[in-house]
Formats: sequence, C-alpha cells, structure tokens
Amino acid sequence: MRGIYMVKVVVVGGGWAGTAAAITARKAGADVLVLERTDMFLGTGLVGGIMRNNGRFVATEESRAMGANELFDAVDETARHKNIEFPGHKHATLYDVAKIEPAVRRKLDQAGVKYKLQCRVADVKMDGKKIVAVIDQDKNEYSADVFIETTGTAGPQGNCLKYGNGCAMCIYRCPTFGPRIALATKCGVEEFVGKKADGSVGAMSGSCKLHKDSLSEEIQKELNTKGVAVIPIPAELQKKGALETKACQQYALKEFAENIILLDTGHAKLMTPFYPLETLRQIPGFENARYEDPYAGGIGNSIRYLALSPRDNTLKTQGLDNLFCGGEKAGLLVGHTEAIVTGSLAGHNAVRYAAGKDLVEIPIALTIGDAIAHVNEQMKTETGITKKYTFSGSVYFERMKELGLYTTDVQKIKNRVEKAGMTGIYNQKVV
Repeated sequence: MRGIYMVKVVVVGGGWAGTAAAITARKAGADVLVLERTDMFLGTGLVGGIMRNNGRFVATEESRAMGANELFDAVDETARHKNIEFPGHKHATLYDVAKIEPAVRRKLDQAGVKYKLQCRVADVKMDGKKIVAVIDQDKNEYSADVFIETTGTAGPQGNCLKYGNGCAMCIYRCPTFGPRIALATKCGVEEFVGKKADGSVGAMSGSCKLHKDSLSEEIQKELNTKGVAVIPIPAELQKKGALETKACQQYALKEFAENIILLDTGHAKLMTPFYPLETLRQIPGFENARYEDPYAGGIGNSIRYLALSPRDNTLKTQGLDNLFCGGEKAGLLVGHTEAIVTGSLAGHNAVRYAAGKDLVEIPIALTIGDAIAHVNEQMKTETGITKKYTFSGSVYFERMKELGLYTTDVQKIKNRVEKAGMTGIYNQKVV
C-alpha cells in the first residue's frame, strides 16, 4: 500500500502491555520503537509472578491461539512452579521475578523490536488531534505514524502521598527515574480515575515481597517445594480492613485476612498491600522478616488507577487520531495477563490503523473480547467505576463462569478462537 515505506510505531511504556504491543506491531510488519522510563522492562511484572490462575488460563490460551504467544512462552521458560493452588485460585503458574525481564528482553530482540531505556517521555508535539512526535526529558523527538500508550496508572509520588500513605519506594521508582507522564492528558484528552467501593480515589497495589532468606527455614522449605505457604495469623494480630484497599480484589477473601499467604516467585510474595513490620515479626517464622518491594511495605504500597484513557473496543484512545492504549491505561483490568492481551490487540490495531485498514474488535464469544467490551461499558457507570476486573477472580471471573467461558480444556479454547475467526490473527502481516 505504501510501497517501500514501513509503518513506524512508537510504544510509550515498556511493561507487560507495552512489550506485548511492540511484538504484535512488529509481527504485523511495522518498525517498532519502545521508550521505557526506567532501566528495565515489565514494571509491576518485576514483582508480580502469578499467571494462569483461574480464568487467566482461558485468556492465556486464547491469546496463544491468536498468535500472541511470545510473552507467555517467556513466563513458562522462567516458571518456578506450575499448576499450584492457593486459597481461591487453581492451576497457577509462578514465574521467577529475577529471571523474567531478561527473558522478555530476548523475545523483543528476537522479534526485531527496537527500544530505548531510561527514556522518559515528557511532552508531545501535535498537529490538530494527531500526534506528530513524543519528546523525552532530554528534548529528543521520536516521530511515528501511530503511537501506543502503555504507561500504567500509578505515580507520581504526589499521588501516593495524596491518596495513599506516601511514597513506599516501590518498583515504579519515581524518585530515581522521574514520574510517569500521562500521554493522553498531554494531548488534551480528559482521562478519568478509578475508585474504591467507598468512593475514594484509586486502589493500592496488591502485594508485597519479603526477602525469602529472612523467613524461617521451615517456611523457606515449604515455599521452595510447594510454591505456596499458608501461615495462620493469631487473631489479635490480624490486620483489619486492608483487603478492601487492594487493586487485586480477587485476593480480597477472608483466607487472606486470617492467614499470611506466601507465594514463591523467587522472593516470598506476601498477598497483602502492606503489613506493619513490627506486627509481622510477632508471627512465628517471621521474626526476622524484611521487605524487598516496596521497601516501606510495612506502611503501604503504590496507588494505581489514577489515569484511565477513554477508548473504544479496538483500544484506540478516543479524542485523538493516532493513539492506542493497553494495560491499565485501557481501564480497570487488573493483572499481567490482562495487560498482555490488551497490549497485543493495541499493537496489532495500531499497524492496521496506520495502513488504512479496518480495525479488529475481538468477538465477545471469546473471554478477551468480552472482557474488553464489558469493562469499557462498566467503567461508564457509577457502580462499575468502583470495581476492579480480572480473569482470575472477583466480579469478572464470576461473569466468565456464568457465560460458560471458563474451561481448562485447551482444545475447546482453540476451537472457540477458530470459530470466532481469530486463529493466528497476530501472525498476519498487515504491511
């Protein structure tokens, strides 16, 4: 269509959504550049670790059948435990948070994606409603035909101070690499914020990391062998009310209030947004406990869902001609799998848009398509904006089960994708 001209795509933000978008855009035939604010990819993926639990199994297999398998392959290659169970969750994979980033970087290299780290986008150059270029903190300009925003919704520090318990020195590392910039807002788009059930703004990140060696040998052994450890909390030490503040409402179950639930992701993933250290150390086995991330995990965690972009179900940002979004920017979808599947669609559609072709909307017969459409609809309601949506639990997993979308039959999932006409779509060249 454009002769020898190659479509140029710039992805702003190198988390799960940004790396997924970069790979699908590259597979569609574009020249792709990722600009990442910090010195590593993946953002919260550097401390996450949980995949394939509950309905995420379905979303993973749908995505693989559609041709977006690379990041899920990286997860499998770095898995410490597979097919484990913990309260409220089945058939989970736990990847090693120390090994996942280099594995993802290799996938980007293999795909031919270009990237620039420690490159914080600070401004934008516009022509009407079209983005001409983004500008980094050193005044370098990066032009493209189409842009994808996957910058997340947490930071800067002032938001954690205003809506949370202050800067918890978390994986976002705002003090070191500078605050996140909302590209859509810079372009004049009015973004919106998520709320908690009580109407307050944002939600606290859902877990902390403990240094595994700071725990008792018994707990370490259980984590290393089983991948999970559940330690009852004496009633007088149970922390009240914290679960309601979590972004990850799929873990807001009474078991997580009555027990210390640890998952082995290399560190010991503590399934609570914070736990006072002096209280934690009174629980047997935690006498020497120390936080890894956030370092102020005894006080609080980062606040998220403060800058959500209005978008359609193709993940095109509304109000601008050539901006797409993925991950948390695309709405109240919580989790790594959720970021990957939205990023993948944004990357593919960005190239289709630049090439003048019809955009893809994933059919609601598939879990991914239904989630993208349902969450978009719900976020426009007074009640819906107070909820968090994830394939792995809470209100959306219940919806999956009601609609008959939840299954662990891989062949059945592949058949659904084929029936929807989506098999291998991300492997198709667009330009």
